[in-house]
Amino acid sequence: MDFSVFYNSEAFKLIIIPLLIFLARICDVTLDTARIIYVSRGMKLLAPIIGFFEVLIWLISITQIMHNLTNVIYYIAYAGGFAAGNFIGIYIEERMAIGTVVIRIITQKNASELIEFLKCDGCGVTHIDAQGTLGPVKVVFTIIKRRDVNRVIDIIRKFNPAAFFTIEDVRSVREGIFRKKPKLKKPFIFRLKKKRKQGH
Repeated sequence: MDFSVFYNSEAFKLIIIPLLIFLARICDVTLDTARIIYVSRGMKLLAPIIGFFEVLIWLISITQIMHNLTNVIYYIAYAGGFAAGNFIGIYIEERMAIGTVVIRIITQKNASELIEFLKCDGCGVTHIDAQGTLGPVKVVFTIIKRRDVNRVIDIIRKFNPAAFFTIEDVRSVREGIFRKKPKLKKPFIFRLKKKRKQGH
């Protein structure tokens, strides 16, 4: 196959290049979204590395646009990649669940069971009595890893379904009590082999 002929063909210009621009823009904006989030969380090492590859990909894609300013398909591919990259970047960042958040719970219901359960689950808890618009309330604070957010929300809904709560990102923390990731138990077959060896 003559690659020079394929490179100069209409199929390459109208299909392959727009597709590459679209994919490059997705990668570029995905990295940009992640970089902004990491910068806001003070991750000084990771953010510059992501920024390097982000700009490199952007330069490659914009070069193709500048060489073909009259081709509308390239503009559509560039804009489409930008839109898709934002969505994918946010989705990936949510799945990675890096960072720490503070959950603030405000409830009129007795929160003693909720507080005790959070403590037993390994969460650090601070609670105070306060006054709300409708009367006395209990305000509960807990700072947790983002990977544990859904678990804590389920606990809140179990004990205080009507509780008002907010979730906010925390830039940095020092000291404190955090829920430890449970250690995975070895499969039964490995534990059985270990017992047999001890028996011998």
